[in-house]
Amino acid sequence: MNPIKMLRFYFAVFRGKKVNIETVQKLGLLSVKIGQIMALRPDLLGTDRCRQLQKLYQNANSIKAESARELIIQNAPANFMENFSEFNLEPFAAASIGQVHLARLNSGEEVVVKLLKSNFEKRFRRDVKQLKFWVKFGLFFRPKLKKVGNPLGFLAHIEDYTLRELDFLNEIKGQKELVSIQNDLQKTFDMSLLKFPKMYEELSNSKALVMEYIKDPTVSSLVKSQSISWEHVLNLFRIHGAFMFGVGTFHGDLHPGNVMLSEDGKFTFIDTGAICYSPKRVSNSLFGFFFNLAKYQKKDAYDALLQMSDVPPTGKKLEEYYDEMTRLYDSFEGKSVSEVSLTQQMMGTVKTAVLAGCAFDETSFPIIRSLMYMDGLVLETYPDVDLITSMGPYLDEFLSLTNN
Repeated sequence: MNPIKMLRFYFAVFRGKKVNIETVQKLGLLSVKIGQIMALRPDLLGTDRCRQLQKLYQNANSIKAESARELIIQNAPANFMENFSEFNLEPFAAASIGQVHLARLNSGEEVVVKLLKSNFEKRFRRDVKQLKFWVKFGLFFRPKLKKVGNPLGFLAHIEDYTLRELDFLNEIKGQKELVSIQNDLQKTFDMSLLKFPKMYEELSNSKALVMEYIKDPTVSSLVKSQSISWEHVLNLFRIHGAFMFGVGTFHGDLHPGNVMLSEDGKFTFIDTGAICYSPKRVSNSLFGFFFNLAKYQKKDAYDALLQMSDVPPTGKKLEEYYDEMTRLYDSFEGKSVSEVSLTQQMMGTVKTAVLAGCAFDETSFPIIRSLMYMDGLVLETYPDVDLITSMGPYLDEFLSLTNN
């Protein structure tokens, strides 16, 4: 992404009366991925712009489809169409890298077929390379940003999980990994509200994926219609939190368009191509921070965060760290996410820790990004709740997992 594209992205998202979704999409996959992350940041963009950006999750009317016949000829396995008694060539959903078609197998089962659209990889790699260059250029003049926000590390994270998503076989592999973890957790931790669609691995390849047709609405659509309950939001956090904090292996792109919710309250995780891994040092440190913060044991929370660093601060640096954290969390108790969003608070927290000498490397970004999604979901749906206090009972459950 060169400076001209960066400027066009800025004007498309931040300027004008509404977000120019068409421009964001035309700028390429990297632009879409950044837009998807920003779509859950009403604290940064405002609610209206975020809702417009959420079209980037999944919206057949706003994201251009491509010829299914051509994609099947180019990308699907040999004799692919012989497996179907029905196949709708008009997509019913389109997303950043693929489009989805309804079909029926010869056996009578209703399925969806996901087809990879244009060859994104070459252009995506080029855009990432260009953006890295310009970020490095900017960091030369503002070197502190590398320590506090580490935009290069965050960009590397986007590059990694996006490239994995471009191979649909990773979606099958990722689902198997999450199902295995779910089965292990189920022995001590109720995971019955989570399910996954059936995959037809024998009919799929890296650019064409056949899977069970799940008719439940996405969380994104329920957010849009304001019909998702607070209980459901907390249950989603509980399930995803068990993967993040209890195991450190989790769905790497669990935005609201990648989760479906049934009438009986069960969640279906889709688009599992990017599985992320958080080292115990990172997941345990962040868990300890939130666990103690929810119980208003602030000193213990500050100490837990220091465990993320290989060399924690000492002496004057440590004193400055405690003083700044005390100031930052002085009146944090009881605040709703609309008053103090978790992401904004974490940005200040990370800055304080880094300036004290702690290191937040690339392994921290996946779990922090997942927390951004959850925080953004709460901001979008129930902005008046105190998220940290609400998390308390679930954090108690996670404690047993982290000790295993």
